Amino acid sequence: MTRRDFLTTSAAALACGGRGRTAQPSRPNVLILLADDLGWHDVGYHGAEIRTPNIDRLASQGTRFEHAYSYPICSPTRSGLMTGRSPMRLGTGYYVIRPFELFGIPVEERFMPQAFQAAGYQTAITGKWHLGHAYKKFLPRARGFDYAYGFLNGNIDYFTHMRDGGLDWNRNGVSVREEGYSTYLFGADTIRRIKGRDKSRPFFHYLAFNAPHAPLEAPADLIDRYANVKDEKRRIYCAMTDAMDQTIGKVLAALDEEGIADNTLVLFFSDNGGPTASGARNTPLRGGKGSTYEGGIRVPAVMRWPGKIKAGAVSQQMMTMMDYFPTLTAAAGIEAGDHRPFDGRNLWPSIQAGRVEPREDIFFSVEGGRDLRYGVHHQDWKLVIDGDQRLLFRIREDPNETTDMAAKEPRLVEQLASRIDEWKRLCPANAVRPTDKPPAGYKPPPLWAEAARD
Repeated sequence: MTRRDFLTTSAAALACGGRGRTAQPSRPNVLILLADDLGWHDVGYHGAEIRTPNIDRLASQGTRFEHAYSYPICSPTRSGLMTGRSPMRLGTGYYVIRPFELFGIPVEERFMPQAFQAAGYQTAITGKWHLGHAYKKFLPRARGFDYAYGFLNGNIDYFTHMRDGGLDWNRNGVSVREEGYSTYLFGADTIRRIKGRDKSRPFFHYLAFNAPHAPLEAPADLIDRYANVKDEKRRIYCAMTDAMDQTIGKVLAALDEEGIADNTLVLFFSDNGGPTASGARNTPLRGGKGSTYEGGIRVPAVMRWPGKIKAGAVSQQMMTMMDYFPTLTAAAGIEAGDHRPFDGRNLWPSIQAGRVEPREDIFFSVEGGRDLRYGVHHQDWKLVIDGDQRLLFRIREDPNETTDMAAKEPRLVEQLASRIDEWKRLCPANAVRPTDKPPAGYKPPPLWAEAARD
């Protein structure tokens, strides 16, 4: 079967059917849509040439957040999202969890789906995990998800679902061989879960796309759609983002057809800024994925809940991925549960009221090559440490980080650098750090899900 045949099969699986209304649970459903490596500029409402009508519709029907922040890379953001706590204290403050790592988010940490599960929600993840795969205790079904479908690592092939020669594609911990483009398969699976749910209970669904993360692979018809884009990487990246947007549209249509759109809180955001070397655009922000400049950490983000969140609003509230756990549980009216103290904040009251709350210092970090990179937002200021450089910006006046004020404010630079040093002490001894190569004797497993140890 050809790749085009794969796509035809997958597209058919996404077809929606059956309309009707049903009595809705008193608590809202929660649907998280997480893009992977989506650039700041790469949505229609920020001026992209990429067709994203469904993401744009979410923005017009809900509130878009122009100061939403993730971490510069993947695993840190996902760990902060799931726990409401700083990646630095979780051991993911510097790097991603690679295939040969035994590391996972400590089991003592309470994950967001555990709170929803305890409140009677049906919980599911479809898509990318990347929070630990070496032991079963780190896998999604051990962290509060009733159902899990997708892959455990990052950077899989979109068509073969392979990573390092092994199949990384499973349903509930059992590897499955399926044909199709991963973005479309994730959409089809999400729609099946929505339509086949227990309608007497609310659901919590986490749809974690791998798009538009590398490898750059997309359906041929969508690549052709962007034939006018001269740069090949940008052309495929556009097609990958388009496929994700189409899938989001089909999932949103399923909510409409089930009559539950008005009782579903939808959150959309990206796990980090776009990688410009892979075709992403963060214009006009400085930098990109892997940096602590705004282009690496400031991401498109939207929340929609008709009647509860203002439609068509643009919020300037500073919000981070650590805020979503306390905010979404508060919105749903459930207890976060017996957890360690949040580093994030419950922003639900300010979101509902449309007001902007001042924030405490917000820290960022990443290790790349030989450089350690840090950032801290402090009131109207931001300090960026990029290797040996220290750059200070009046970030509200200069969001694109064009004018370095460090020479004029040396005392403030030292104060903020000291705050970063204090925050760095949260890092545990076993934290994930980059290395040049896998350990001696490492061999990728033929089936990633079954390789997880007891």
